[in-house]
Amino acid sequence: MTGKRVALVLGSGGARGYAHIGVIAELEARGYEIGCIAGCSMGAVVGGIYAAGKLDAYRAWIESLDYLDVLRLLDVSFRLGAIRGEKVFGRIREMVGEINIEDLSIPYTAVATDLTNQQEIWFQEGCLHQAMRASAAIPSLFTPVILGNRMLIDGGLLNPLPIIPVVSSHCDLIIAVNLNATNQKHYQLPVVERPPAFKSRIDQLVASLSARLSFRRNGHEHDHEVLLLERSAELQPPEPNPWLEESVSQPEVQPAAAPQREGAPRSAEGSVVVGNIGPASLLDLIHQSFEVMQTSLAQYKIAGYPPDLLINVPKRVCRFFEFYKAPELIELGRQIAADSLDRYEQENR
Repeated sequence: MTGKRVALVLGSGGARGYAHIGVIAELEARGYEIGCIAGCSMGAVVGGIYAAGKLDAYRAWIESLDYLDVLRLLDVSFRLGAIRGEKVFGRIREMVGEINIEDLSIPYTAVATDLTNQQEIWFQEGCLHQAMRASAAIPSLFTPVILGNRMLIDGGLLNPLPIIPVVSSHCDLIIAVNLNATNQKHYQLPVVERPPAFKSRIDQLVASLSARLSFRRNGHEHDHEVLLLERSAELQPPEPNPWLEESVSQPEVQPAAAPQREGAPRSAEGSVVVGNIGPASLLDLIHQSFEVMQTSLAQYKIAGYPPDLLINVPKRVCRFFEFYKAPELIELGRQIAADSLDRYEQENR
């Protein structure tokens, strides 16, 4: 497979988008040539930075971020999003520089959603930074991008896995990375050693904040400090397991002998839905709802335009906004890509 040209599709999925970096690293290590990229949300960010030749610098930066560093990047907003994003994307702009999409080394497409006209938008020319920022304007987290008479938000709202932009490319195969897979239960985040400084103190602070803050703000709707603390608490790792958040998304299992209530809710497969696990905050509620929608949409995109190779990253390994887990997610992406490529290469010898 050495030397084969790949049309790479990088899907949306919040912090799990860091896994795209591991996928790219594995492809390059095996001698594949990335001929074009289409991305949505974090996929658009990682793909754009790669196409600009700055992925190594970006990786070094995000792998250095701990809990406190992520909190310092929060420029809290009170209009149409929790975060303005100027600190995060300003740092990316410094790294990448001012460059247009048509000047990149490979063809690139970023997908966003035009909320005003309710349609999908493809960025294939113009300012790279603007395209990445618009594609990654996650609803409720980052404020939208206003472009003329259009309000642009995360492309995952309509197309979380943008395969169509690369279908006509002259590459040997199409590889798509889906960050919303539900059937990869044998994968979990690897443990990466972190510097011990501040970790114990931050964990105690998070536990204290989590105990005091709830959905209601107790009359402090306009209190800047209360809102900032709430956003900070939402970005911290859940207890008790900081590496595998399966307990967040999986319902609590009741004993087999427990009687089933008449009229209990059932899934599409007919199984009874049990337990009382819910989102930890309003922001978590919105993002869990967003992810349910993206998972369903991604399956439709895959069925309509099946890629030659689909790399599935399980969504249960990481919550949508846990952006301090870059080292673990990058390594997980590399592991899953290696396994997927091994199977593909054996089948196509």
